[in-house]
Amino acid sequence: MRNIKKQALFAIVAIGMMYSTGAKADSVTLTLTQATEYVSAQAGGTVTFDATVFAPTSNSADVYLNGDSFDLSAPLTLDDTDFFLNFPLDLAPGDSFTGDLFTVTVPAGVAVEDYQGSFTLQGGGDGNTYNDLATVSFDVVATPEPSSILLLITGLIAMAFAFQRRGLIVS
Repeated sequence: MRNIKKQALFAIVAIGMMYSTGAKADSVTLTLTQATEYVSAQAGGTVTFDATVFAPTSNSADVYLNGDSFDLSAPLTLDDTDFFLNFPLDLAPGDSFTGDLFTVTVPAGVAVEDYQGSFTLQGGGDGNTYNDLATVSFDVVATPEPSSILLLITGLIAMAFAFQRRGLIVS
């Protein structure tokens, strides 16, 4: 009877060790190819962010990419369809994937400023886990129209010539 209790205890400890050191698969790194994109504030437009996701070789099992969450300053909008259509459902230890992650649409006539956002991959050790795996920050900079800058520079040059002709600027 004592031998059976020892064997049962050994079996319980062995099973517990298997589960405690078991398939840890909730680690990935996510890197944007370019974290800042530029769009004309006057014309607006859409920019695509490419990314690489990597499952370290230290993972002991596949990591599943089950979803995402994101945050972005209004009035810009983010479309994550590229993630769901292009990225793999899971990555084995040591695997990586590079592709279009999401797009950001900038409406025409937005204020000239730096719009900031973040994108988080969710998943884990199975197809039903939605832990936050990795987060990246990104910027979309709405810039003045190049023709406006050219017009300003041309005006400043014309003013300099006018002042020089009147003798207000000595060369």
